[in-house]
Amino acid sequence: MEKLYRVKKLKDEPGFKVTVPGSKSVTNRALMLAALAKGKCVLEGVLFSDDSRAFLDCLTQLGFELDINEHDQMVTIVGAGGDIPNRSASINVRSAGTAARFLTVMLSFAGGEYYLESSAQMKKRPMEPLISLLRDAGVDIICLEAEGHFPFKIKSSGINVNELTVDTEVSSQFASAVMMAGNIVKGGVKLNLTGSRIEGSYIQITRRMLEQFGIVFDKQGAAYILKEGSINVPSHYIIEPDVSAACYFWAMAAVNARKILVRRVSFKGMQGDLKFLEVLKQMGCSVGESPEGVWVSGTDRLKGISVDMKDFSDQTMTLAAIAPFAKGVTEIRNITHIRGQECDRINAIIYNLKKMGIESSVFQENANESIRINPGEIKPAEIETFEDHRLAMAFAVVGTRCEGIDIINPDCCAKTFENYFDVLDSITV
Repeated sequence: MEKLYRVKKLKDEPGFKVTVPGSKSVTNRALMLAALAKGKCVLEGVLFSDDSRAFLDCLTQLGFELDINEHDQMVTIVGAGGDIPNRSASINVRSAGTAARFLTVMLSFAGGEYYLESSAQMKKRPMEPLISLLRDAGVDIICLEAEGHFPFKIKSSGINVNELTVDTEVSSQFASAVMMAGNIVKGGVKLNLTGSRIEGSYIQITRRMLEQFGIVFDKQGAAYILKEGSINVPSHYIIEPDVSAACYFWAMAAVNARKILVRRVSFKGMQGDLKFLEVLKQMGCSVGESPEGVWVSGTDRLKGISVDMKDFSDQTMTLAAIAPFAKGVTEIRNITHIRGQECDRINAIIYNLKKMGIESSVFQENANESIRINPGEIKPAEIETFEDHRLAMAFAVVGTRCEGIDIINPDCCAKTFENYFDVLDSITV
């Protein structure tokens, strides 16, 4: 029998303060950069979840020296200066997309013989563009099941080119991986970015972190010139709270006309999902920052809006959960690429809105897919999560206002926020 979590309404209080874990995006980039650096780096505020533990397990199997302290959210890594301690190893990235893309590039650039396995879910996600890129650069990759997918073997003595082109339309993670590992290639790498996300939020996170870790690069238009050389590892690096996780609680503030503050988040943070605050402001919410963090104060007069969410698409499901409560139609535009994420997120959104009695539809706009959502009365429903953590967390927002919302397989949230429902229980009745 499938496990269900019955979402409860918010407590009868005017406001709440919550704490969310460290950013997945920043955590996994910091793990890779610290491993590629030479010397010891202490990472503070580390996210511990299925994804980050998969990354840590992979680094352990690759022979890196790690000191892992989950209680204090700290990891100490002794980097090997671009070398892989175990040049012949088997790793399992499980369902971690960032680990899958980052480590594939890192191992291909560094050289060695490796076997890479994954979960059944990750086997469905696209790897072919990255595999083709690396094969063209001289890396021997043999796919053991479906071509262009996990699992596969890598045999490499490093890449034999110094210029690569990555289409950000497919996955910005491919580009970020090359940006972070380019300096270990003999002679360095010129990375040409194409597609509509060459200045996307995840690319910007990577760029900021290259600077923070002292990686030398030049930027020429849409190209990054990554120079060969060791990373100047910081002795300590503090990881930002996960803004993606914060958005679910800000969404609860929006639909319940309450004030919710997420501790330690700052307007100056580098995560792209901070753009979701502008969406909430357009819908009529108030947004502010205090020394404790960033807060949202909701309204009982939410407005439907039309917004391009390509560059912060992880919050598509969150806006979809808010939309039924707005006055007027909401359009979430330019999100074709989310069909290839943890699940087909467009279909999953339409499916769950229909179960709740909400009309929605997919429409085309300049060859890009968008979703149109009508306001309406919510009816009780069991939310199908399709093993997607973001669906579970986003649609739980609805249940904080309406009775009868059950989340199927709530444990899928362990991918990025394993105590999400504990935090939610602390502010609900």
